[in-house]
Amino acid sequence: MIIDDLKKRLKDILLKKSIITGKEFVLSSGKKSDFYVDARITTLDSEGAYLCGRIFFELLKDYEVDAIGGYSIGADPIVSSIAVISFIEKKPISAFIIRKEKKKHGTGKAIEGNFKSGMKVALFDDVITSGGSIIKGINTVRENKGDIQVIMSVIDREEGGEERIKEYGYKLISIFKKSDLI
Repeated sequence: MIIDDLKKRLKDILLKKSIITGKEFVLSSGKKSDFYVDARITTLDSEGAYLCGRIFFELLKDYEVDAIGGYSIGADPIVSSIAVISFIEKKPISAFIIRKEKKKHGTGKAIEGNFKSGMKVALFDDVITSGGSIIKGINTVRENKGDIQVIMSVIDREEGGEERIKEYGYKLISIFKKSDLI
């Protein structure tokens, strides 16, 4: 399947299962919107997970990365699906998750999984709005001496997140922009 076919099918699933319009919602950024995306319904769907993993795996071919990760909970199913696809394709990429809070027990880690200082990484999120969550993730990876190569998301809501990410010196690649879905 070519990437355009994969994207078309993913768009169909998002529109059917994850995108809600016609009523007002309060977003994590605090803004109100009549366009809401419950992306985890799609990223945790068996076909949706496969499509996200396959599309992102293809997009990652333009970057040299040692590991993939993201801020929990939006990135969890995405990086898992990419890791599985990478193994199937015999080009394994390890995954990690950035905690919302540093662990208060055990190892006290802020990053769980397969992350080491100095690694070249790609960061993922399901939906980018203002960029707040992904910026927290960027800061955590930087504090732990990770080398961020690119930021990727399923959907960019086109509400300033991409610009904030650019201010931090990174490129955002999204499978879809909000304008692709309305």
